[in-house]
Amino acid sequence: MKKKYSGIIIAIIVIAVLVILFMSSYNGFVNAQEDVDQSYAQIENQLQRRLDLIPNLVNTVKGYASHEKEVIQSISDARANLAGATTPEEEATANAQVSSALSRLLVVVENYPNLKADKQFTQLMDELSGTENRISVARKDYNEQVASYNKKVKRFPGAILARISGFDEKEYFKANSNAENAPEVDFGGSGE
Repeated sequence: MKKKYSGIIIAIIVIAVLVILFMSSYNGFVNAQEDVDQSYAQIENQLQRRLDLIPNLVNTVKGYASHEKEVIQSISDARANLAGATTPEEEATANAQVSSALSRLLVVVENYPNLKADKQFTQLMDELSGTENRISVARKDYNEQVASYNKKVKRFPGAILARISGFDEKEYFKANSNAENAPEVDFGGSGE
């Protein structure tokens, strides 16, 4: 009779240990996924900050460089694409478009010394520069969280639990495929 009860007790202990291990691992996946989501929200927060600064910057430039409509339109279009992006891939592509358009704007600014000396323009450019740095840090932090999460999802025995529980790998925030090519700048054609 004692053997029967001891077998049941051992089985209950083994099941309890397995349940505790499962719950602990599951909660670890939930925490890691939340860390990734939180890091991604920081990227979105900084991208929104940049989107909010761009109209003020464009309006300041318009006052000095009203005939640079193409550059101003490209910034507006890129900003709209970024605002409408819904996935990390779309946001990365739209982010690269905004960066490219802002680079073209800086080339135009070189032709307007009064604009470069404008206090409002200088302040906006400083804020934009700070925001660009924050975006870079947020992307780095996000990619570190994704790496940690993906390792957890891929490692054994976590991989089994991840598949059963529906935890999939996350995508890194990657640079646009054109980011390795520097934009060409032609100082001869602007502002004439």
